[in-house]
Amino acid sequence: MDTPSSSAPSPCLRSNFGYLYGDIFWYGVLAGSTVAFLNVYATRLGATSFQIGLLTAGPAVTNLLISLPAARWLERRSLIRATFLSSVWQRVGYLPLIVLPWVLSASGSVWALELIILLMSVPGTLLAISFNAMFAKIVPPEWRGHVVGRRNALLALSIIATSLLCGQLLDRIPFPLNYQVVFGVGVIGAALSSYYLSRIRASLVLSPPARKSERDKPLLRLDLLRGPFGPLLAVYLLFYTFQQVPLPIFPLVWVRELRLSDGEISLGNALFYISMLLASMIVGPISARSGHRRVLILGALFYGSYPLFIGLAQDAALFWVASLIGGVAWALASAGLVNRLMERVPPDDLPAHMALHNLALNLGMLGGSLIGPALGDALGLREALWIGAGLRLLSGILLGLWG
Repeated sequence: MDTPSSSAPSPCLRSNFGYLYGDIFWYGVLAGSTVAFLNVYATRLGATSFQIGLLTAGPAVTNLLISLPAARWLERRSLIRATFLSSVWQRVGYLPLIVLPWVLSASGSVWALELIILLMSVPGTLLAISFNAMFAKIVPPEWRGHVVGRRNALLALSIIATSLLCGQLLDRIPFPLNYQVVFGVGVIGAALSSYYLSRIRASLVLSPPARKSERDKPLLRLDLLRGPFGPLLAVYLLFYTFQQVPLPIFPLVWVRELRLSDGEISLGNALFYISMLLASMIVGPISARSGHRRVLILGALFYGSYPLFIGLAQDAALFWVASLIGGVAWALASAGLVNRLMERVPPDDLPAHMALHNLALNLGMLGGSLIGPALGDALGLREALWIGAGLRLLSGILLGLWG
């Protein structure tokens, strides 16, 4: 994470960088607590694979429906203020999770979770769009790699520490109070993350507002699919779909097949992020030597090992091995996905291409979230994981052909 060779950032930029670091650190607390254990909590309440899948499918549908209108709505508004407010409205939804066990039965709590996550996805979509646009405006291009690198490192370290802490809390405190405490930790992380977003200020590096002619351009350009971007987007769609297939099955296998404790699950999460963090440090040199395409293919091929090993596991040992390998694979695949996409997208027509990419991402999340539970119900949980592993391997092969 070398600093740029240009002059030091202005005081305003330096302050904003610090706030961005504070934001991501405390978001890591939220991600390592509430977000990491939400599916496990639903599973321990008795949720079915279909209900676990809905926790992802519902937000994906919302994103598909409102992403483009939300992007247009944000064009004439302060991105900094929109980012802060949407973060508050999205994250206030974590508060009711703390009191659910006091007011609803186990089955009622599962459906309440579904509704809460669905409602949170509306401001969550605004937050995702506004934050990315705000980041591009307040961080000069020559500093973005530096800031992103530090944010990624802070995120991984925060998730690792929080996940390990929450695993101990979950093992030592009786159910369901243990999850209420963990969700309380998540609320603290969410609140402090939003606080740091509220401290960000505009600086002179803000890009000028889009000209009217640019705003009038349609963001959904289906004509782009007829060119070389079409096959690339198709294989990305398949990758996102196949990646998602085993995800709703994982917590069911951890809890019902392997009978893992929350501490054992938290250690697996920590190992995943430790290996991802370490692997991320060498992705740059590997990409420079071998190219982004080869890194993407390698990561995608190895990413299938995670559901394969989980499907073969009989106890926590192979689960932990899968977590270590999966973190390395995801570090390669995620970096390759972004870098390869940027290689194939014309820099002067980025918004239209990224809008189609966002559409493919959410279609894949939706499709995979529904396919996985259906396979689990029809064939069995372990069999569904093995099929998911095969599909991930297939997506790596297809990326090699058309990526």
